[in-house]
Amino acid sequence: MKKILITLVLALIGVAASGQTVYSCDYKSDAQVKVYVTKYKSDADLVVYKTNYKSDADANKGIWYFVKYKSDAKKKIYFVDYKSDADLVVYFTDYKSDAGWKNNSKKHLMY
Repeated sequence: MKKILITLVLALIGVAASGQTVYSCDYKSDAQVKVYVTKYKSDADLVVYKTNYKSDADANKGIWYFVKYKSDAKKKIYFVDYKSDADLVVYFTDYKSDAGWKNNSKKHLMY
């Protein structure tokens, strides 16, 4: 019974943590990932759809929900001004169906 309870709790924690909730930091030193926003979809490592609903945020598939508080975020990001300073290059799309990884070698940055 104890093992079943522990397994259930771990599964629930995994589901709760799977959404792509992000917080935009004011300081580079507070961030886990430095992000550059490109004007061109072809230059992006990740095409991001910004959702207004936390429930829409999907596990590392480019659907981001921006939270108000740093403690609520799975990832803390900082937007840089230069591509050369970035860990990850993103393009923001207006269509949820366009969201996704273009460069799978950088997927680990958002886990």
